[in-house]
Amino acid sequence: MGGCFSKPKPVEVKVDVTAPDKEKEREKENLSPNGKVSPIPPCKANGSTKHIEERPITIDLDQNPKDMVEIAVCHVNELQDGQMREVDVAYGKALLIKERGEYCAIGHKCPHYGAPLVKGVLTNGRVRCPWHGACFNVATGDIEDFPGLDSLPKFQVRIEKEKVMVRASKQALQSQKRVKRMARCPTLSVNSFSNTSVLIIGSGPAGLVCAETLRQEGFTERIVMCTMEMHLPYDRPKLSKSLECQTEQITLRSKDFLSQYDIEVQTEREVLSVDVKSKVVHFKDGFKMEYNKLLIATGSRPKPLQCQGADLENVYQLRTPEDANCIAKLANDRNAVIVGASFIGMEVAAYLTDKAHSVSVIGIENIPFRKVLGEKVGRSIMKMFETNRVKFYLQNEVSELRGQDGKVKEVVLKSGKILRADVCVVGIGVVPATSFLKQSGINMDSKGFLPVNKLMQTNVPGIFAAGDVVTFPLAFRNNKKVNVGHWQMAHMHGRIAALNILGKGTEINTVPYFWTAMFGKSIRYAGHGEGFDDVIIQGDLDERKFVAFYTKSDEVIAVSSMNYDPIVSKVAEVMASGRTIKKRDVETGDMSWLFGKGT
Repeated sequence: MGGCFSKPKPVEVKVDVTAPDKEKEREKENLSPNGKVSPIPPCKANGSTKHIEERPITIDLDQNPKDMVEIAVCHVNELQDGQMREVDVAYGKALLIKERGEYCAIGHKCPHYGAPLVKGVLTNGRVRCPWHGACFNVATGDIEDFPGLDSLPKFQVRIEKEKVMVRASKQALQSQKRVKRMARCPTLSVNSFSNTSVLIIGSGPAGLVCAETLRQEGFTERIVMCTMEMHLPYDRPKLSKSLECQTEQITLRSKDFLSQYDIEVQTEREVLSVDVKSKVVHFKDGFKMEYNKLLIATGSRPKPLQCQGADLENVYQLRTPEDANCIAKLANDRNAVIVGASFIGMEVAAYLTDKAHSVSVIGIENIPFRKVLGEKVGRSIMKMFETNRVKFYLQNEVSELRGQDGKVKEVVLKSGKILRADVCVVGIGVVPATSFLKQSGINMDSKGFLPVNKLMQTNVPGIFAAGDVVTFPLAFRNNKKVNVGHWQMAHMHGRIAALNILGKGTEINTVPYFWTAMFGKSIRYAGHGEGFDDVIIQGDLDERKFVAFYTKSDEVIAVSSMNYDPIVSKVAEVMASGRTIKKRDVETGDMSWLFGKGT
């Protein structure tokens, strides 16, 4: 007896929008991501010869009864259809859900950053995280959209004497996360080191999710992931939000985990070229590897500052944990200058305000984030920064960096203004890291992006691409070819690529979702607002409690919010369902359309 219990009596539908995050929830949101880590491995293969294993935290109905606990959590009629409730199950909490007359119970915290899923959005058999948009199947606990790597534990539910009983593993209640069943490579020890079934270039979320999805789908051939990085895959968005974080705090999967499932990671390996005819990848160190299927997920590289003095010491482009740690150390009680009012630059500026003597931001726009969030929202965020002692030098550019003893000391602007600088962080944009493919025969556009179809396939059979390097058809924008450099999107790209490496014919269909955090405030964003011609704002920008709808003609194409959860996750669900949100639906302030009464 397990899973969901069906109750035939119909009930009235009720959906509640919860209050904004409490302060402690915002603190949790800025904590570490998935899992603990082990020391960084050298550049060599890892793994063993066992075939299939399952992590202990996966629910097993035959496990030791002493690890199980069962408790009555509510009366059978307490929840209405469409409602969720956190319930205590002795050793932890579960999320109890009633949908279509059925009760289910799964883990109550999002495995990504620990958001309370009870404050999320329940729609058509899945719950979406209120913070960052990850989605979980309520019947199985499986992750269906991202960010994050782990699924939720699923608990057994039954009805006894009008009481809803939940039976759960003590360990699962405490961990609140589950790794899906994964295959292994039984022939790894006899494989040639110079050939692999699947080669993944890049170790970001697209590459890692691709490798894990292959194993989850039962793939037992060799998988190799190569990266220029010296570290195993880590949570790069944390770098600009928490500059003093250590590598072991943000590593996504440990060396032991990757070895357990025969996912080989070769670090400090830079690709020189790809020979698509012979299916060989050549590396800068002279090594070469044959492949059967190839995934290109190399991400982007930062644009360098083109001026005199750009090569001085203490001038950084934030790329690695070491960069982040150095910036934080150098800025302590000193003068920090941020070149570029990008999301990364502004997050760094926000973090340094409590540590640096002064923080200055230089930008070419007149208002930060204007092109993405609109003028009014951008101005509101700028005021928040100014309140926290950040000085802006906008509609300006760097003319020269001046140094002393080889270290940066001054930033000279084209306006003639001179800023004192003990550390300079450059965040003026990125370009796709695809230059090694120029003579490969793989199609690239004029900007260096790799066009792919809905299956994440390039023009070359057997070669797939994912993440920041691609343009792909965005389903909810009528399959417009777009580039979306979001952490969430890279995860989904990796999953779709893996499924199609296996020949499953699965098309990409997701809604872009991203977030930023500054001064303890989080901005959520869903959709794709490129080309918006109007912004409809509900709420109070001065109070930092608002929702902004981005429209093009008469259609809503994106939404952002601050302190208005779970509105962005709800809109993302509406967009994902294929429903069109009209401009008139959001102009009045009446949100009834969110609950099925509108277009």
